[in-house]
Amino acid sequence: MKNLTLQRVAAIDVSRALTMFLMLFVNDIPGLKNIPYWLRHAEVHEDMLGFSDIIFPAFLFCMGMSVPLAIQNRYSKGDDSLQVISHIFWRTVALVTMGLFAMNSGGVENGISHQYFTLLMTIGFFLIWAIYPKTKGFKNALFIAMKLIGIALLAFLVIYKDIYGKPFHQGWWGILGLIGWTYAVCAVICLFTRNNLQRIGLVWISVLALVLISHSGAIPKDYGMRIILLPFIPSDWTLHAFGLSGVLTTLIMQKYADHVQPKKFIVILCTIGLIMLAAAMISHNYWIVSKIQATPTWLFYCLAILFPIFGILYWLTDSKGKASWFNIIKPAGTATLTCYLIPPIWYSVQQILKWQYADVLKTGEIGLIRSIVFSFIIILITSLLIKIKIRLKV
Repeated sequence: MKNLTLQRVAAIDVSRALTMFLMLFVNDIPGLKNIPYWLRHAEVHEDMLGFSDIIFPAFLFCMGMSVPLAIQNRYSKGDDSLQVISHIFWRTVALVTMGLFAMNSGGVENGISHQYFTLLMTIGFFLIWAIYPKTKGFKNALFIAMKLIGIALLAFLVIYKDIYGKPFHQGWWGILGLIGWTYAVCAVICLFTRNNLQRIGLVWISVLALVLISHSGAIPKDYGMRIILLPFIPSDWTLHAFGLSGVLTTLIMQKYADHVQPKKFIVILCTIGLIMLAAAMISHNYWIVSKIQATPTWLFYCLAILFPIFGILYWLTDSKGKASWFNIIKPAGTATLTCYLIPPIWYSVQQILKWQYADVLKTGEIGLIRSIVFSFIIILITSLLIKIKIRLKV
């Protein structure tokens, strides 16, 4: 595609917005009664790909698509490699920090409840990582003070939890933490490969191999050769594979996509999707489909869906110019982190006030409609926050 590198790709924004909208939806349906079972997450040992099990991989895929463009954009603005590395480092720190706080929001005995902990930590997130206008004098000092207050608030929560509850710890990384580590892996790989399609393709294949090896048990956990799995890298290679698949998609798009004649690009993505489907069917003989276990079969089935879907969205938005069809959910794609952090505020306030939905809103089709409406309302609130210049960026 000509001059795509620094252009805004509508399909990526739309993919991110759709994924965020669906994440809001699937996070709101737990607890609903009499809804189709296939909408839910599969249980840990259940061999099933629920609709909810596809959304987090889609989020990582979208994140991966944005990484090469973001790095290219920073270099185009004059940043040197050290500045780009610094940005990657601090963005990773921010996401991992948010993930750890979300994971530690419970377990304070006779003190701050999970709900109040969530509210306070979210306030801290907004104070620290909000986009403040560039200014001087008193206003600049005020904004710095607000960031320091946010840091002090998070520090207080850590100390308070250590004293009065289960110590602040890393049981797992939390959703944002997992996103953060996958972002770091993808960004570092993009830097070292210089966003070269052939190199990224080789790394992608290597990561798929690491997924298979790590889940095969071919190398015992106490065996020295397990070092080839790079165990010092946090998170799971299956999740990193989703992110790198997004990176690969963007680089293929930059080389082969064309607004007027998108057929070649779409055929490539559909072909990769068919290869992933074949891999899924083969791997299903050895592993179940399980998001919780992050099995290779889950990875391949999800990629068999995600590659072709992005090709279709590219054709619809960038080629046919129908991106406006998705304007209603656009804020979810441009202020994704802000959108993600609003629901925990609502759930906490709802629980503190002991306000419950009527039974009719928690059952069947009406319950699903309520969750859909809730998702749209969250996006509307995000849009309003953007208009008054309140949003997060890491």
